[in-house]
Amino acid sequence: MKNKSNWLSLLFVPIFGVGMVLSASSINVHGDEGASGQTTLRVMTYNLRYAGATGPNSWSSRRPLVIDCIKGVRPDVMGTQEGLYEQLKDIDVGLPGYEWIGLGRDGGSHGEFMAVFYRTDRLEPLEFDHFWLSDTPEIIASSTWGNSNRRMVTWVRFMDKTNGGEFYLINTHFDHRVSEARLKSAKLVKKRVDALDTNLPVLLAGDFNAVAGESEPYDVLVSPDGFRDLWVEAEHCVNEGLNTFNGFSFPAKRDGIRIDWILGRGGVKPLTARTVDYAVDEKYPSDHFPVVVDVMLGEAGGR
Repeated sequence: MKNKSNWLSLLFVPIFGVGMVLSASSINVHGDEGASGQTTLRVMTYNLRYAGATGPNSWSSRRPLVIDCIKGVRPDVMGTQEGLYEQLKDIDVGLPGYEWIGLGRDGGSHGEFMAVFYRTDRLEPLEFDHFWLSDTPEIIASSTWGNSNRRMVTWVRFMDKTNGGEFYLINTHFDHRVSEARLKSAKLVKKRVDALDTNLPVLLAGDFNAVAGESEPYDVLVSPDGFRDLWVEAEHCVNEGLNTFNGFSFPAKRDGIRIDWILGRGGVKPLTARTVDYAVDEKYPSDHFPVVVDVMLGEAGGR
């Protein structure tokens, strides 16, 4: 029998502050309705690890685990990092009821994507765009901060079909080697979000390659005039202390190192946050764990 490690921790869903362990089939995937009539939105960020390895960590070996993990969570919206075009097509086939938006960081279908998947029965994209983390953000594949890997942002403005509300989902992946590039990336993302000049909720998801609470990029983004860390603000957290990067090493370390974040700005109220340590036969689907936050959204006058 296959050992699905800590799978029940994924299914710990608080309802009005009371925790319940539910089966996968009984999760209320359309969101729990709060006292104000708002519905929860399940947001997920997932670094898929690009297809390139051979052996047990090859994409052909990991693909069914990745798809099963996403199906178990059933996010309403999900930002992915590192996915190549063929990987994203595989996930698209394996996830009926979802569509996705993205562009390769090298242009067209080339290079890694910051793809955004969304449930079509819940969300409707109203507009989207991309920019590159460089001094020339409108130039495809531009890189000017000493990083050899091109880095970018994909953002989408969505309408929630359940209540007509709108929000932004911004998805990114900061450089893993050059600290100056990460810091400048954080400043550029904040500048771009400030320029939206909107009261709509803004969700920022990604692999930031910087430790939450202990890095300059975090301090730039999580500030009184910027974003809030939804993990810190959540009413309940599952797998506190679990590192979000596992490096395919089982069991993963619990040093409290979070480099994959979901941040919020405006009318964003986090309910539950969790790091999903799904594994089959002591094998993780990716070298990162997905991070999931259930939120309630509403317009707000401030940030």
